[in-house]
This record gives sequence, C-alpha cells and structure tokens, in this order.
Amino acid sequence: VFGGTQSLHTNSEDEALGLPTQRTAQTALRIQQIIGYESGIAETADPLAGSFCVESLTESIEREASEYIKQIDKMGGALKAAESGFYQSEIQKAAYKYQKKVESGERVVVGVNRFVVEDEEDPQILRVDPKLREEQSRRLAEVRNSRDNAIVNSSLSRLKDMASSNENLIPCILECVEAYCTVGEISDVLRDVWGEFRESIIL
Repeated sequence: VFGGTQSLHTNSEDEALGLPTQRTAQTALRIQQIIGYESGIAETADPLAGSFCVESLTESIEREASEYIKQIDKMGGALKAAESGFYQSEIQKAAYKYQKKVESGERVVVGVNRFVVEDEEDPQILRVDPKLREEQSRRLAEVRNSRDNAIVNSSLSRLKDMASSNENLIPCILECVEAYCTVGEISDVLRDVWGEFRESIIL
C-alpha cells in the first residue's frame, strides 16, 4: 500500500481451509475499507516518496529482479527457464529457507511461533451444499440445449484455427463466449492445439 500498489486483495483467514465464510469474508473486506477510507493512504500515489527506508528496499528489489532477469536471459528466455524447472526450484528453495527461519524463531510469525493462543477454537469451515452443484449442472445443461450449436461449433473451429497462428485470440474467445461456449469447451480447444504444460519438478 505504502509503495503505491495499484490494487490490494485481503485474503480471508480461512481460505487455506476452504471457501471463506460470510464472517471471514466480511472481516477481510472491512480491512480493505479501513485502509481505503480511514487511513488516507489512497489519497496519494506514493505516500512514502522520499523515505530512505522505502527507497532502499525499492532499489534492492530492482537490483535483485534485474539479476534474475539476466539469469533467465542466459538460460534462453522465460520458456526455457520454465521447461528446465528453474522457477519451481527457486520457489522451493525460498520456501525452505523461509520455513527454517520460522521454525527456528528467527522470523516471527504472530500466532504461529510467538504469541500463540493454546486454547484457540477451531474455525468454522464453510461446507458447500452438494445441491448447488446439481443445480449448476442443470443450468449448464439448459444452456447447452438452448444455444445454437452450429454457431458454437463454428466459433470453436475458428478459435482452433486462430490458436495455430500468432493472431490475438481475445476477439475470437469473446465470440465463443457470446455464442455460449463453456470455459471447458474453450479450454479443450486450446489444449488440443497447444497441449498441456507439465511443470518440471526438481528436488
């Protein structure tokens, strides 16, 4: 926020366990509203402009990002780096270092390795009614039965041809959406042309 972020999302506290409950989603929303309406932070693009601490951190991020970009360029570009498993390897290393610091207490995480509440109650987890899935499946079937499948097939066929070229696919995808093609049908066409990426796992 202080660095001039364009957007900010606050995760609900129970998102790691399931879909947010109404209470936790509202709490996350209220955090954003406090920042937006009470802090005054949104009234300027860069509230800490000129701060030595922030400028130092910014320069550090820029320097380290540039080093990563140079390293990726030497590998042959972003695609080559992805195919070699470079990104996944770097994420794993960073996660391992972070977890070691948390477990040793070098990095404080409130509620995890310090200021822990021993008798904390288990959170309520939102359980989605299976009937909602059945209802959505029924609605999907109705759409498929009521749409013009000739237009659907034509749109998907055009998307397949376009996906084999270097043209902008967005107008074609929008055409498919307007013809009531499903996300699955559109994705299947793209998978058929491009295949499906399998990340290289390096341990």
